Amino acid sequence: MKLSGRPAGPVRSLVLAGVLAGSLLVSGCGDEGLDPRTDNAFAARALLVDTGSRTAQAAAAAEQAGDTRGAEVFGRLAEVPQAIWLTPERTPPDQVGEYVEGIVRAGDDADRLPVLVVYGIPDRDCSGGYSAGGLDASGYLDWVQEIADAAASGELAVVVLEPDALASASECQDPDRRVELVGGAVDVLAEAGVATYLDGGHSHWLAPHDMAALLTDAGIDQVRGFATNVSNYQRDEDEIAYAERLSTLLDGAHYVLDRGRNGLGASEEWCNPGGRAFGLEPGLVSGEGGLDAYLWVKPPGESDGTCNDGPPAGDFWAEQTLEMAARTGW
Repeated sequence: MKLSGRPAGPVRSLVLAGVLAGSLLVSGCGDEGLDPRTDNAFAARALLVDTGSRTAQAAAAAEQAGDTRGAEVFGRLAEVPQAIWLTPERTPPDQVGEYVEGIVRAGDDADRLPVLVVYGIPDRDCSGGYSAGGLDASGYLDWVQEIADAAASGELAVVVLEPDALASASECQDPDRRVELVGGAVDVLAEAGVATYLDGGHSHWLAPHDMAALLTDAGIDQVRGFATNVSNYQRDEDEIAYAERLSTLLDGAHYVLDRGRNGLGASEEWCNPGGRAFGLEPGLVSGEGGLDAYLWVKPPGESDGTCNDGPPAGDFWAEQTLEMAARTGW
């Protein structure tokens, strides 16, 4: 996998950064009585911006240092809603509940929707290694339970569950145990009533029927659907074709698509590849098909790991961010 957790900074820093682009706004949709499996949470609220993100911190640091270009780019990037990653290294079991409660409270106060990424499965990143870690099996589901209870304490939140965990299962020491643990997390989140999307790999990884079998074994029928292209670079059109095929195999399961870094598509490298650009901004998708929303799940300013001269996974990488911004036309 390509990303470690998000910083566990003060919850009070998680506030709305102002009204964003009109494409992110929805109107006339209340969130009371939403069914987390059958209703699209993204139709009820616009997305929450984390103003305490590493990108926002980088913008503030650049401004203080007199770096006009950095302050401009990082500040603009920080205003785009991005998911908030939860890892046991940064938010352990005795802290994660309070942290998540603060996030969902900020979302409720601002009438905005937080997107949380749960990323702590045992033997995490068994295929890539740059984000290795996670909890042991005995503590993992307890940690997920804390997250689920906290997410359910507010009015509305969305969870993307365990990027790469299923798609990389065959590369782990115990693939069956991996699928079983993801299934246990699904049970916990579904029981708590949290809108959940299991990670479903991407269009250039597993074949749809193989991915569908893994998602079925993990209990996708209990939750809203799946997520594709998390932390990857595949183009929207490739992902939609893949995801629609997957949805058909899964009896119409809905999905979300990470487009944060796919502006120029993918290369043969996945870890900090050069020549990439930001994708189009996230937001609700309405109409036919299974796509609920485009998201920026992986914060584009953060490194995939110590590859191609990058800093550790999850650290903000100013140089690459500026290069991506230039290719995006910012």
